[in-house]
Amino acid sequence: MDEQYLKRMEKLIPDEMDQYINLLESPLYQGLRLNPLKTSTETLEKNLPFLKEKSPFAPDSWYVEGHYGNHAGHLTGQFYLQEPSASSAVEILDLKDGMNVLDLCAAPGSKSTQIAAKIPNGFLVCNELDSKRAQALLSNMERMGVENFLCTNMDGRDLCRQMPEFFDRILVDAPCSGEGMMRKHDAASEKWSLENVLACSARQKEILESAVSALKPGGQLVYSTCTYAPEENEENVAWILKQFPELKQLEISVPFGRKGIPVKGMDENKVCRIFPMDGGEGHFIARFEKTDQEFKNRKSNVKTLTSERADPLVIQFLNEQIGHSFTDFHTEKINDTIKVYAMNHPFLRLKKGKILRQGIYLGDLIKKRFEPAHAFFLSQTNAKDSKRKVDLNLDEMDHFMHGEQLNLTSESKANSLSSGYVSVCSDGIPFGYGKKDPSRITNKIPKGLRLPSGSHVMKPEDRTDH
Repeated sequence: MDEQYLKRMEKLIPDEMDQYINLLESPLYQGLRLNPLKTSTETLEKNLPFLKEKSPFAPDSWYVEGHYGNHAGHLTGQFYLQEPSASSAVEILDLKDGMNVLDLCAAPGSKSTQIAAKIPNGFLVCNELDSKRAQALLSNMERMGVENFLCTNMDGRDLCRQMPEFFDRILVDAPCSGEGMMRKHDAASEKWSLENVLACSARQKEILESAVSALKPGGQLVYSTCTYAPEENEENVAWILKQFPELKQLEISVPFGRKGIPVKGMDENKVCRIFPMDGGEGHFIARFEKTDQEFKNRKSNVKTLTSERADPLVIQFLNEQIGHSFTDFHTEKINDTIKVYAMNHPFLRLKKGKILRQGIYLGDLIKKRFEPAHAFFLSQTNAKDSKRKVDLNLDEMDHFMHGEQLNLTSESKANSLSSGYVSVCSDGIPFGYGKKDPSRITNKIPKGLRLPSGSHVMKPEDRTDH
């Protein structure tokens, strides 16, 4: 490990350096956070015997040991695998349902999905600059059943320019040098340099500058990193307070972490640092409020789209599947296909930038038929209200996740359902869909989301935490 890095760390934690070095050689903290959009604490604790002690960083989060990416609960979006202390920043964001929230640097989606679960009647904009990571973000939003959201793939500066003073809360979980992730990513250790720390600090200032312009007067901004470097943490807090007099630093009252280090121009008692000695990987968090004084007369000019009239085929499909509709619809025509989106929130209008998704992707109108999308069947609404469910055991789920059709026996409960599209479920929670006829359910899970050969849905005997 870089000697200069170790000397810098020794200045930060002189009395705990030996403990820190020892922890670097120990296994990574692993955690799991339930998704209240699809399950409850009682259900999760009953179905997941491998949960260990509760995490101090967020409610309904636990420490775990092992690998659970192919567990049925993960594939159905009932939980998100998240390093324990990574959930801390969202808890400090002070969210209330109905808010407009921006997660500016959102991939792969752990914090965005955590935010969305706290504002089911609000609206979340989640953005990621890197196109590959943005696709991972969208996939996680779908799996967790998020509905009232806008997922974008653009430069944060371009996004914030179009949404001045629109957001009640903004999270800037900024790209950083990753010093706190050295146990998770070898590259963070191998590529460490002071030059990179300073480059990250400069980039973080640009991101923060954009975020402030998109924050409402009276709104709050949380700035977080997964690094220990003061240049990226306390020094950036001091910079933002000097650069933006309309911002004030807020207290952070949480039962975890420790105070920051003294830097002129900011209050080290109002930030939160987390080290491995505190039960999680390295994080830093600061919180600000935008006062009303300087910009109180400025209004957001973000426009909404007029809800479109839903095609009768779409309404028929929704009535068959969930027994009701949504308040707002939007369509996008590509050649001869009309893509249909819906949610219970007005659609926003952006003038430029790449929109990956807004609302639930319901499916496609092609000529005189409607073909549903996988995303609809993973939605919170379908998980809660589906009228056409087929529950599979783990062996059947495994076959279906590999793209195989499900042959129906004469005793199958699925026979009580008429032919047509059905949700395929594990313990009543959909993980995909198929098209039923009297003898089978044809597989409709997209090929890119199926399990690869040699990978299988976990069974109780496959647990890796023994």
